[in-house]
Amino acid sequence: MNLSAQIEAILFWKAEPVSFKKLASLLNVDLTAVEAGIVELESALKGRGLTLIQTDEEVMLGTSKEMSPIIEQLTKDELTRDLGKAGLETLSIILYQGPISRADIDYIRGVNSQFILRNLLIRGLVERIDNPKDARSFLYKTTLDLLSHLGISKVTDLPEYENVRKDIESFKTAAQIRNSNL
Repeated sequence: MNLSAQIEAILFWKAEPVSFKKLASLLNVDLTAVEAGIVELESALKGRGLTLIQTDEEVMLGTSKEMSPIIEQLTKDELTRDLGKAGLETLSIILYQGPISRADIDYIRGVNSQFILRNLLIRGLVERIDNPKDARSFLYKTTLDLLSHLGISKVTDLPEYENVRKDIESFKTAAQIRNSNL
């Protein structure tokens, strides 16, 4: 598989910006090769439904501008649907444990939360911030709009806040012990 196809697969899977350096590291190539692969991928995507969105340091897959009307309608449809059990579960984890990484959310839920997080981001219920401990990842936290909608001024005003946090920590500790015994 050529380099541009590998870059495309990584960007599709990540569904978020990836630094050129990270791509070079993942693919075990130098930055020049990554930049050439991105140029090749950009050319291959011309006239398609996807495009590359990039800065000087990062790149991600996005939808082409010609798809904007359809994507806007899909977004409106998605925003009018209920959050569902998975959305409420993920939102609860972020409320009681945030700021929290996607990896930790996935670990607590036991499933990939990528699309649920995207939905919560689109709705403005959570926001993504830089992870001060790991520049390669993000943390998710609640927005002021969500707190306002819930009628609280800070997350510590949530019902049973301390007890729920302790329960989640106990769950994580027990799971770590189980995993270390395997």
